[in-house]
Amino acid sequence: MISDLTRDRLRRFRKIKRAWYSLLILGTAFLLSLFSEFIANDKPLLLRYRGRTYFPVVKFYPASGFGGEYGTEPDYLKLRDEEGFKAAGGSMVFPIIADSPLRTHLELQDNPPHAPSRRHLLGTDNSARDVLSRLIYGFRICMAFALLLAFFDALLGITIGGIQGYLGGKVDITVQRLIEIWSALPFLYVVILLGSIYGRTFGILLFITALFEWVSLSYFMRGEFLRLKGQTYVKAARALGFGPIRIFFNQILPNALTPVITLMPFTVVAGISALTALDFLGFGLMPPTPSWGEILKQGLENIDKPWLAISSTTALFVTLMLATFIGEGVREAFDPRSGHHIE
Repeated sequence: MISDLTRDRLRRFRKIKRAWYSLLILGTAFLLSLFSEFIANDKPLLLRYRGRTYFPVVKFYPASGFGGEYGTEPDYLKLRDEEGFKAAGGSMVFPIIADSPLRTHLELQDNPPHAPSRRHLLGTDNSARDVLSRLIYGFRICMAFALLLAFFDALLGITIGGIQGYLGGKVDITVQRLIEIWSALPFLYVVILLGSIYGRTFGILLFITALFEWVSLSYFMRGEFLRLKGQTYVKAARALGFGPIRIFFNQILPNALTPVITLMPFTVVAGISALTALDFLGFGLMPPTPSWGEILKQGLENIDKPWLAISSTTALFVTLMLATFIGEGVREAFDPRSGHHIE
């Protein structure tokens, strides 16, 4: 059930037009990106051959099934133009962007990167891969990374900060000193070290980043628990015989979540920025994973090919701007001292 206070906060958030529309735009874009294979792919959504229907975008089919010689997957863009395929009544329906982010277009003239054209609206990168399709897939990876990072940050920050604030005393001081020591570790060196040992996979980078990003949230949660554990309703719960765990989760935690909610959009911003920066520096996801940071790096290395820097910078700027607007709106809506709203 949603409380009256939460309903009031949601109403206030919807009145902040800039934040509300930013949430709709960014949320819709992320939901669409989850189906990137149906938006940008060099595999057809639907294929008809000899009276039968195939769905290559979701299932593997060998080339031998379409008149080829081998059991490997066919190059559908080339297969589409083959006379034998057409003679057998073959036809294909491709996604809006008939390009995979991993496909290298060796058939193009001149050396890559290639300038924008009708075939490649944002041009190609230095490996002759379509920039637009890599931006779309890179957006999905960035948003998934940032949202998962926000979830794990909240989990660690609430748990550690809450325990500090609730128990207080020696536990609080000891954990606080350990946090200060942990915060002094150089994040980039840890990424380089663990990445060289275990590989720079999505999970490893998420794990390492989450180990460092929760600290600031734990400070807020510690303060909230220190403040709330002395409230009258908490003392009444103790007098009624409620156990520590029940008081922690049922009495204090629901009233201490405001910092978590208001900081989440900014944690998402930090996650996108962190992954992009790591990819830009060469310590992020392994090639050929679609990456905004990699395209930014290519733009720096190819100053005379401005479409690389412009496209990646614009995508990053718009995404971070929308997430920041959402964060400002959430903070404004959840601030009990707010007497005005962002328009």
